[in-house]
Amino acid sequence: MKRIVECVPNFSEGQRKEVVDALAAALTGVPGVALLDSEMDAAHNRCVITIAGEPEAVATAVLSGVAKAVELIDLRRHKGEHPRMGAADVIPFIPIAGVTMDECVRLSVKVAEQIAGQLRIPVYLYEQSARIDARRDLAYVRKGEFEGIREEIAANPDRRPDFGPLEVHPSAGATAVGARFPLVAYNVYLRSSDLKVAQAIAKAVRFSGGGLRYVKALGFEIKDRNQVQVSMNLTNYEGTPVFRAFEMVAREAERFGVSVASSEIVGLVPQKALNACTENFLRLEGFGENQILESRLEASLKREPGMEEFISSVASSEPVPGGGSVSALAGSLAAALGEMVAGLTEGKKKYESVDGRVRELHARLTVARGALHELVREDAAAYQQVMRAMKLPKATPEEKTARNAAIEQATRSATEVPLRTARMAAEVVADLEVLAGIGNTNARSDAAVGAQLACAAIKGAQYNVLINLPGLKDTSFAESCRTEAAALARNGQAALQRIDAMMCS
Repeated sequence: MKRIVECVPNFSEGQRKEVVDALAAALTGVPGVALLDSEMDAAHNRCVITIAGEPEAVATAVLSGVAKAVELIDLRRHKGEHPRMGAADVIPFIPIAGVTMDECVRLSVKVAEQIAGQLRIPVYLYEQSARIDARRDLAYVRKGEFEGIREEIAANPDRRPDFGPLEVHPSAGATAVGARFPLVAYNVYLRSSDLKVAQAIAKAVRFSGGGLRYVKALGFEIKDRNQVQVSMNLTNYEGTPVFRAFEMVAREAERFGVSVASSEIVGLVPQKALNACTENFLRLEGFGENQILESRLEASLKREPGMEEFISSVASSEPVPGGGSVSALAGSLAAALGEMVAGLTEGKKKYESVDGRVRELHARLTVARGALHELVREDAAAYQQVMRAMKLPKATPEEKTARNAAIEQATRSATEVPLRTARMAAEVVADLEVLAGIGNTNARSDAAVGAQLACAAIKGAQYNVLINLPGLKDTSFAESCRTEAAALARNGQAALQRIDAMMCS
């Protein structure tokens, strides 16, 4: 099963489409990251962009998106109905497939550290990632918004961020990063323009006001519709179904002599959430997901290519996947073996003294496995990019110039991808060496086998770097890659020899 994480960053921009498009482009400029949805709301002056992919690729994409938000959004000039604290306001990571909530928490912490360190933005951890219990609630974190946090962040200990400086970024403010379960953003429009009515209903509906569990709600005035809105986040759609939230809003509205005009779902919604609405309002008996045509088709037809198919594709006469992809796969398997060793060590009384260190290594190896697995695909894609560049027309001087530039860029990419494989595999070797020394002794051989695979990945990646260097016109870049790849291979081999000595002593 593929490891898929969803991320739904909320940015404080909903009026300039060109900015929203630029944010979406930044988020999807990383290979392996798919754009699932992009919603913008002019009244809220906010956009919600949904992406998904392998965890490491999504983390890289988020950093790119936040950097673009810093470049294009200035909170000092931002006005909108929705509360906000940052240009990149909220960044939640959501486990979808093959990924646990704990892994999403670790990923969110890593991204939070990088945002703080690279962009000088204070970051607060929220929801499942929160280190302070009160900060599980986003409303608590965002209290006072940009302006309030700007005044209190240094003076009030309760407002100090988890990462980053004790001052908001001048234009980008602060950011909340966390991991959470799938959320349904659900709005109900009322046939009224009285904001006090919407606010009273929101207070009655939300959990903090004594209402429904797993519901956060606010009342807004939507001036361009001459209506008010009860805007809700359903943080556990199974605990409180969408239809239950709708029913309570409608019932509370009746108390004010107001009716519901319509409702909307912002962004994506899990199929199960809609199925529950169908069952409730149609009062279906014995209804199950296997009765949904699309679900049955997906279960019957969708099968991810397995190891046998990959090996067969390598064995074919096609040039991809080739040695670069195989090297990345070897590195991914090495990391997986390390994860196994860590898992066999964690929680054991005998290894209690190293438990924290082993869990840290486990988290690192999980990230490495995902990144190397993605590099299997990226290496094949990089080679295909070179082939496409080679086939460009060259009849005119202009075409020749464009073709040469495309070949240079593609060859550079085809060199960088295996170099990234070597770097990541080198980190895996280093982690495996530590695990071989402190981990479960019964699994030491597994750590050693992983180290062998990781070193093969480094060496294979080095070969793929070297094969591309003669085609590069940028000799400085080529020599830098040659030197780094050689150093990574040397260091990996030295670590392998130490592990071998440990095993054979």
